[in-house]
Amino acid sequence: MDEESTNVSPGYVRLFQYLVLLKLLLLTPCCLSLLHAVLVPLSKNMANKKMEIFSPLEAVQICAVLEDCLDQLAILGYIMPVSYEGRTDISNVGASIFKILLFSFLANHLFSRAAKQSAVSSNNLRKVQADRQDASDVIAETLQEMQTSGTFQSLLQAVQREKERKSNFHTTIIREEEGRKEIKSLQKRLQDVKKEKELELQNRNEMIAYLKDQLQEMKAKTDMESRYVKKDTELQVYQTQKKCSNAESDLVNEIEVSTIFRLFVKYLQQKLEEKLEYWMEKYEKDTESKQQELNTLKASKANDLAALQELAKQCRLFEQAIMEDRVEKEAARRKVEQDALELKSIKKLQAWWRGTMVRHNIGPYKALKKSKEDEPKGKDKGKKEKAGAKKRK
Repeated sequence: MDEESTNVSPGYVRLFQYLVLLKLLLLTPCCLSLLHAVLVPLSKNMANKKMEIFSPLEAVQICAVLEDCLDQLAILGYIMPVSYEGRTDISNVGASIFKILLFSFLANHLFSRAAKQSAVSSNNLRKVQADRQDASDVIAETLQEMQTSGTFQSLLQAVQREKERKSNFHTTIIREEEGRKEIKSLQKRLQDVKKEKELELQNRNEMIAYLKDQLQEMKAKTDMESRYVKKDTELQVYQTQKKCSNAESDLVNEIEVSTIFRLFVKYLQQKLEEKLEYWMEKYEKDTESKQQELNTLKASKANDLAALQELAKQCRLFEQAIMEDRVEKEAARRKVEQDALELKSIKKLQAWWRGTMVRHNIGPYKALKKSKEDEPKGKDKGKKEKAGAKKRK
C-alpha cells in the first residue's frame, strides 16, 4: 500500500481533491453557483499539461466520487420547489419528500435554512434547476469517460464551452449598451429638432389664421351691406302686393271652408254614432271570451307548475347521484396515482441506500471492510519478518 501511494501522480491528487471539494459543495444550497469556481481552476491547472490516463484504482476512486455527486444532485432535484409544479395533491408530495429527507438529513437542513433566509421566485428556481441538470449531465459524461478511458477530457471541454458562452454573452451586453446610448443621443437630437420645427410651424399657422380672419371679416361686411339694401327694397314691394292678394283670397276661402265644414261635421257625427254602437257590442263579446280563456290558462298553469316541480325534484336527485359518483371515482384515481408514486419513490430510495451501504461499508457490509483492512496488515507483518531475517544474517 505504501508503494502504491508513493506512485500516485500529482495530477491525480489534484483532481481527486477537486472532486471531494465538489462533493462537499453539493451539500450546500449554493452548490450550482460554486461549481464553476471549482471547475475553472481545475481547467487552468490541466490546460497546459498533457492529458494523462489514470490507473484502474485511481479511476475507480474518482468514479465513486462522481457517482456520489450524481446522487446528491438527483436528491437536490427532488427537494427543490420547482419539482413540485404540476402535482395535484401537495400533501402527497410532502409525504414523498419526507421519505427522501429521512436518508439525507444534512442536505435537507442546509437547503431549508437557505430557503427561509432568501425568498426566490419561480423563474430563479427554474434557472437553478436547469443549472443543476447541466452539472449533472457534465458529471455523468465525465463519469462515463473515466470508466471507459480513464480520462476527464469531457469535463475540461464543458468548462471551456461555459467560459466561451459567458465571454460571448458579455460582448453582446457591451454592444447592446453602446447601441442604447447611441439611440438615446439620437432620440434627444430628434426631439430638439422636432420642437423647433413645431414652434416655427405654430407661429406660421397663427399668422395665417389671423390673416384669414381679417379677410373673412371684410368680405362678410361688404356682402352684408349689399344684400341688406337689395332685400329691403324687394321686401317692401313684395309685402304690399301680398297684402292685397291675401285679403281677396282669405275672403273667398272662408266662405268655402265654412260650407264644407258644416257638411263634414254632420257626416262625421253620423259615422261616430254607428262605430260607437258596434264597438260596445264587440267589447261585451270579447270580454266574455277572454275571461273563459283566462280561466283555462290558469288551470293549465297550475297543472304545469306541479309537473315542473316534480321534474325539478327528480333532476336534483339525479345531479346529487352524479356528483357522488364523480367524487368516488376521483378519490379512487388519486389513491391509485398516490400508491404508484410512493412505490416508485420507495424503490429509488432503497436502491440509493444499498449503494451507499456498499460504498461506505455500512450494516451487513462491515465484514467486507474488515477483510480489506486485515489483508494489508498481513502483508506488513510478512515484510517485517523478512527484514529481521536479513539483519540476523
